[in-house]
Amino acid sequence: MKKKIYIKTFGCQMNEYDSNRIYDSLKNINFEKTDNQSDADCYVLNTCHIRDKAKEKVYHEVGRVRKIFRNKKKPIVVIAGCVAQAENEEMFKREPYIDIVIGPQAYHKISDLVKKHVKSDHLEETEIDTIEKFKHFDTIKNDSNKVSSFLTIQEGCDKFCHFCVVPFTRGPEYSRPFDKIISEAEQLIENGVKEITLLGQNVNAYSDKNNSKEFRLSDLIKKLETYSELERVRYTTSHPLDMTDDLIDCYKNCNKLMPFVHLPIQSGSNKILNAMNRKHTVEQYLETYEKIIKINDEIKFSSDFIIGYPGEEDKDFEETLLLVEKIKFINSFSFIFSPRPGTRAADLNLLDKAIAKNRLEKIQKILFTHQININKSLVKKNINVLVENKIKSQNKLFGRNKYLNSVIIDGKDEHIGKLVNVHVDNYNQNTLFGKIISLKHKAA
Repeated sequence: MKKKIYIKTFGCQMNEYDSNRIYDSLKNINFEKTDNQSDADCYVLNTCHIRDKAKEKVYHEVGRVRKIFRNKKKPIVVIAGCVAQAENEEMFKREPYIDIVIGPQAYHKISDLVKKHVKSDHLEETEIDTIEKFKHFDTIKNDSNKVSSFLTIQEGCDKFCHFCVVPFTRGPEYSRPFDKIISEAEQLIENGVKEITLLGQNVNAYSDKNNSKEFRLSDLIKKLETYSELERVRYTTSHPLDMTDDLIDCYKNCNKLMPFVHLPIQSGSNKILNAMNRKHTVEQYLETYEKIIKINDEIKFSSDFIIGYPGEEDKDFEETLLLVEKIKFINSFSFIFSPRPGTRAADLNLLDKAIAKNRLEKIQKILFTHQININKSLVKKNINVLVENKIKSQNKLFGRNKYLNSVIIDGKDEHIGKLVNVHVDNYNQNTLFGKIISLKHKAA
């Protein structure tokens, strides 16, 4: 009889990809996925260290798991991901209910750890060995059959922004071999996947030099363009330094590459960018922006902003607002700075909370206004939407347009997995609403 595994995934898209691959790995030792957490024989929390109080949220979740299984057989409790990497053996001391702690670059060992748990109470594996991790994944078929799926091509970071823990939790930059990525993409397409999002901590730093030529992100996009069954290609997350001309040219020549660029800048002030060790200027960022929209002025940008970074003055914040007004980002993530242990910024003097909160509210009001106005502009127009699934509670279909906007649609189950033409009749800040009028058609 097969055992059940349940994974709760926090944070970034890369964690979602990793969770799917953990499922694929544990199939080989007689585990199968369950969506009912109370049935789990193995309960995995795949954690993220980017957001505030990430560590405390993990312990809260473990306490919740303990309550779920209070009167049942205890599952094997696994803490995976970046919090596991950062905290490692300390987690056992604080919460003995945890059985296994495994970092994100050691997932190739998860099956062995689960098997060993029968003979050992606490097991920890946080060695960073990205190459072996992906060698292991390359031997296991990716069974993801979602309409839109993630595909990790690059991990780790060499940029060392002073606020970021990624170089310490994911290790140095590593790019997977080109042919292995394409092989996995072909598996996904065979499974029925219609949209692939290429992932990396610095996805546009991708570089495979182990062949007769160097393969870059642009080469992967061009190759995916050749698969007739694949409808759409995306990539995230990019660093402004790595937006090379060959990648920018893809927006001219690759029809399946969506006209949407997520390019985090973090601040519109050169002084703050320098303090963050971002290694680029506002002027360089704007130069990239101008190059891309010159190709197609319908291309839209989103970004990330850290508000209240140590040393941020009124002038610096006003410069960020000017950048936001100039580019009119279609969708952005903005947060008040919170220090991460082990980073250069962790010991800096924090800005007054009230000032930081006021600035965040001000920038979000502008960002959200731009977002609403763009959605409003699409009302009474026809847009192409890739239908991903059914919202059972509403008896509606869910999909996304080319700009990654959520779209809720009146339609039939037979439309799932199809690129359809939708007439937009309503909107709110985050979502468009409409009805299907035909299958794929030239539209907005």
